[in-house]
Amino acid sequence: MDMKLAGKRALITGASQGIGEGLAKAFASEGCHLALTARSADKLETLAASLRAAHGVRVDVLALDMTGPGAIADIVAFAGDADILVNNAGAIPGGTLWEIDEDAWRKGWELKVFGYINLTRAMYAQMKARGVGVILNNIGNGGQNFDFNYIAGSTGNAALMAFTCALGGRSLEDGIRVLGVNPGPVATERIGKVLRNHAARLLGDEDRSGELMAGYPLGRAAKVEEVADLFVYLASPRSGYTSGTIVTVDGGITSKRSVA
Repeated sequence: MDMKLAGKRALITGASQGIGEGLAKAFASEGCHLALTARSADKLETLAASLRAAHGVRVDVLALDMTGPGAIADIVAFAGDADILVNNAGAIPGGTLWEIDEDAWRKGWELKVFGYINLTRAMYAQMKARGVGVILNNIGNGGQNFDFNYIAGSTGNAALMAFTCALGGRSLEDGIRVLGVNPGPVATERIGKVLRNHAARLLGDEDRSGELMAGYPLGRAAKVEEVADLFVYLASPRSGYTSGTIVTVDGGITSKRSVA
């Protein structure tokens, strides 16, 4: 299916690895020109070279810390007239209220929560001036499944869900669609680390993390492609009447909750 995205320009944050890398590959395969940001210059350059060779698209990269002074303005200038913004950078640390102190909590939120909000504010203004644009927020199903052991992340993701729905409820008046995606566990290096930590805490042995994976739907985490392809569809004109909502991709984890 042609997603009608060829020639569009997509800005993707946190693009050097994990879901971000998968997003870059998925959009490039549709003929999108890319503006990729992350902290690692080496990883960005390696990814950019492979995408240029594989798909013949323009790929620009900017290595920076999004929480640094002036970083948002630098990203906006780098992105140019991007048609699509994918907010993806950041991972909020896991832990209980007493394990995540104020400094760690603020640091996690500065990149993911306020990073999403601040970059959206800046990019929205440019898109509004042109009367067209799509903003996609990669959030996470922790915002729907409130977790005692992931309290900073659950709270931050819930805030981003509310932000996305509030903004996207009226954004079509400016020609802009704003959407969120809530992945559950995804097969990246990060989920491997999370599962090892959980196994050490719950089972006393991090090498038993595979036992925790067995409890997921289909006995596995989502493939990166299964998440990235959804972003591509939501960004496309084929999803042109979709705004102000969140799509959850977790194999039914959120829906199978029960009081019994």
